[in-house]
Amino acid sequence: MTEQLSKLRMAALNIDGVLLNDTFSPVIHQFVTSRGGTYSAGLERRIFSQPRVVAGRVLADTCGLSTSPMETIALYLEERERYLADHPVRILDGAEELLRRLRALGLRTVCYGGLDASHFDRYLGHLAGLFDEPRYVCTNDIRPGLYEIAVDVAGLACDEVLFVDDVARVAEAARELGAPFVGLPSDFEHGHQRQLMAEAGARHLVGSLDEIDDRLLRTIDAEAQAGTLWERAAGKAGA
Repeated sequence: MTEQLSKLRMAALNIDGVLLNDTFSPVIHQFVTSRGGTYSAGLERRIFSQPRVVAGRVLADTCGLSTSPMETIALYLEERERYLADHPVRILDGAEELLRRLRALGLRTVCYGGLDASHFDRYLGHLAGLFDEPRYVCTNDIRPGLYEIAVDVAGLACDEVLFVDDVARVAEAARELGAPFVGLPSDFEHGHQRQLMAEAGARHLVGSLDEIDDRLLRTIDAEAQAGTLWERAAGKAGA
């Protein structure tokens, strides 16, 4: 029988970019640059893991559009649908294996993201049995939503929930809450998330889901138990 973890009680996995391939940042890049805007790390910071109304406002301002935030998001989603025709949504390699690994260690597991639950049902519904209730949490209105997922949804302390995400803003929120975090930054060639995660002090950055193995999970569990998850980040901030 697998030895259970000491501190961690749940894993919360972002849907797009972690369990599913990244079909958002390439379209944002195309949307911005095709309209004469500048794509940068700062722009990613202002858009990624933000509520739609915020992201829409930033996109409109960046591209010099007169459309409202939600009209801008509608334009963006139209472009994403065209992008998906040649770059369909798919489950990332190792996703099912990771879910089984987490459950074998005794962790409750949920998924979260900015789209509604139909997105989860469509692409991960066949794996629903590997998630615990409520299975999927829509975070659009509470982004980044870490506190709400840990405390309000799961009834746990923030340092008992491991978050796996592809966005540095989530790493920053995890640091503020003292929550465990693993970053899986997109390999999109124009992306800046790996750099931004490192700047945020995230120490556990992986290039694939297979890297989130028993050894890494037990290391993070030990750090959570010892209260040393973000020691380097705290030291850097205090320097």
